[in-house]
Amino acid sequence: MSLDLQYEPEVVVDITGLSNEDWLEYRKSGIGGSDAGIILGVSAYKLTRDVYFEKIGRTPDMPEDENWVTLEVGKRLEDLVAEIFAKKTGFRVWKEKRMLRHPLYPYMIADIDYMYETSSGEIGILECKTGSHYVKDKWDSGAVPYTYEVQCRHYMAVRNVFASYAACLHGNTENDFIYQKIERDLDFEENLIEQEGMFWYDYVEKQQEPPLTGDGDLMLRSLKRYQAERNQQEELLFDDKYGDVLEKIIEIKSEKSALDKTGRELEGKIKTMYAQFAAMLGSGTKGKCVADGCEYLITYKPSYRTLIPKEAMERMKLNDKEMFDKYASVSESRTFQVKKVLK
Repeated sequence: MSLDLQYEPEVVVDITGLSNEDWLEYRKSGIGGSDAGIILGVSAYKLTRDVYFEKIGRTPDMPEDENWVTLEVGKRLEDLVAEIFAKKTGFRVWKEKRMLRHPLYPYMIADIDYMYETSSGEIGILECKTGSHYVKDKWDSGAVPYTYEVQCRHYMAVRNVFASYAACLHGNTENDFIYQKIERDLDFEENLIEQEGMFWYDYVEKQQEPPLTGDGDLMLRSLKRYQAERNQQEELLFDDKYGDVLEKIIEIKSEKSALDKTGRELEGKIKTMYAQFAAMLGSGTKGKCVADGCEYLITYKPSYRTLIPKEAMERMKLNDKEMFDKYASVSESRTFQVKKVLK
């Protein structure tokens, strides 16, 4: 594929004043920047299966309890991230208030945060992120977390610009700010366009569900969100070709059980050794030992949490059902077990 770079992006819609419901509807019309990393299989949050269901408009059977505060903080701090970036670089920064579409690959859309312009006239994309101090390591040595890099490369392809910056505020001071430049890579872009096109035409347009592949935890989360409709009492008969897989599950579970047993034994030995220090500390919480030129710092601090015992919950349910129903929540979990029966 040889990329034609003589194009201007098409405007899907002006998002100024657009309701969240309408914005979500427009997002169904193509693949956005935050979808790109999922389609390439580098997301730690979703599978292509989840994106597929979102694009065809299927509502989750069991929506996850998303941390709305974290999401809202990230959204509200975008302006601050852009302001800090402008102050540190001297670039002119402005909000891109349009959802855009690639005119040559119409399945690619972009909902860009900000644009920037340098004193020399270079125009590019600014992607604003927030996080805690724990994310700093992911940005060290000039790196950008890969999902964000893919997101920026998707945007550069749609907007037809040759540079972007990813900026992240990971604390509450100006020093807790990182930004990295990403140059356009046309070889990468060709592959990205191809992968997104395959996803769109092979799955979304054909209404064909993608295969369930990826990280095990993500697969189970996806299955929980979008459950297959079956009679819960029906016993499903699997083809005998799955026997090897089930045998492997039993084998690995046995190995894990042995390792868990070893871990419990080692944990018991550790507790036996540190019990003597707990005895010497009594109600104290700190200690120190200097030996052979080394200093060992010991802490034994209590931690507290408030909980309602199961028996008390049962009493509340019987004696004050209105209060119980007001604050109790029900979550579903399923345990997968394999039992081998010799015939």
